[in-house]
Amino acid sequence: MTRFKSGNLLLFIVCLLMVFSSNITRAETLKIYVVPQYNPTQIHAEWTPLINRISQDTGITLQLVVMSSIPKFEKSLLHGEPDIALVNPYHAVMAKAAKGYLPFLKDAKPLSGILLVRKDSPYQTLQDLDGKEIGFPAPNAFGASLFMRALLSDAKVAFREKYLNTHGNVYRNILNGGVAAGGGVNNTLNDESPDVKAQLRILYQSPLSASHPLVAHPRVPLKTVQTILAAFLALKNDASGEKLLKEVRIPNPAMASYDIDYLPLEKLKIDKYVIVEKD
Repeated sequence: MTRFKSGNLLLFIVCLLMVFSSNITRAETLKIYVVPQYNPTQIHAEWTPLINRISQDTGITLQLVVMSSIPKFEKSLLHGEPDIALVNPYHAVMAKAAKGYLPFLKDAKPLSGILLVRKDSPYQTLQDLDGKEIGFPAPNAFGASLFMRALLSDAKVAFREKYLNTHGNVYRNILNGGVAAGGGVNNTLNDESPDVKAQLRILYQSPLSASHPLVAHPRVPLKTVQTILAAFLALKNDASGEKLLKEVRIPNPAMASYDIDYLPLEKLKIDKYVIVEKD
């Protein structure tokens, strides 16, 4: 009987240790999703070195996940799958409402949506685009599409949407005549080659908003979020860290606040323009 009880006790302790160990693993291994403004290969190349550095500096393993399209990314986000995610500004509004995600990091430079045409295009005003086909990366890409479509509608410009998956595809469709104009943002345009930029002209620029934030699911402990935030901010202190930040277009990381940075977007009343891919 004593042996039986001792054996059960030992088994119980082993099971507890296994559960405790698995909980530590889950707590310290987090999935980070990045909104696919660019093609997945580029995102992996730019983000993997940064994530490896943050993991090394914090002891928290971050696993990069890149979806094939912005709508697929949005579906995962609204289902609460990412532990942490880089999202566009209106995604921050959507993710908070759906699953309680909160922003904790952004770049200090504001985001600007831009509407572009070919440099030699005859179009000079928004009204010149009435009845034309306009390219957008995805329905809910904030500055490049969601906000821009709302602004075009407010200006009484009728247009046909053409969704092209990435910002780069939009810029190239403008150049090859696939669309009359296209939506983008200042950061992605700056990433283009001098040859591409030289052939494009900004026709219209939206009001500024806070930039793309990193958001955390409520299941991620506050201490963990604070540790990751501190690690990002510390990268500004050395040359290799600065290079990693520039690669992912967060050259000036700053703490983000939902109430200050993203709550104002709720007041734009553009939710009627949101299009979410159905299950």
